[in-house]
Amino acid sequence: MNAKILIIDDDPAITDLLSMLLKMHNFDVLTANTGGEGIELVRAHSPNVLILDLMMPDQNGWEVSAAVRQFSNIPILILSAINDPNMVASVLDAGADDFLVKPVPSGTLIAHLKKLMRRSDIPQKNIVSAITEVQSVSS
Repeated sequence: MNAKILIIDDDPAITDLLSMLLKMHNFDVLTANTGGEGIELVRAHSPNVLILDLMMPDQNGWEVSAAVRQFSNIPILILSAINDPNMVASVLDAGADDFLVKPVPSGTLIAHLKKLMRRSDIPQKNIVSAITEVQSVSS
């Protein structure tokens, strides 16, 4: 069984790009373009990791993190264009587990997903093969 990743970002181009990248590394991927839809997908599908944007029109990343934390301990990785230490601290305080600034190299994203999954004791068969592929491509 492959790890299941949920991506919540209001930009469909971002969710499509990340989905394609993660599927190439054998992840099962769910996407949502609103915070509310994403929260419902967490409830319905129990993904292994949530990748979440901060700036969204209906519910921002802080609100989504807080809402998810009310019912789930899923690892939350914030992926945002915002590069402000105060904002990073505030979203980590709201329940997120990690923070990366867009754009992020694919190898870095995969490594952070691996770290979050390792901390959550999620099987990593596909993570190890993904890292090996990234390393062989960059060699």
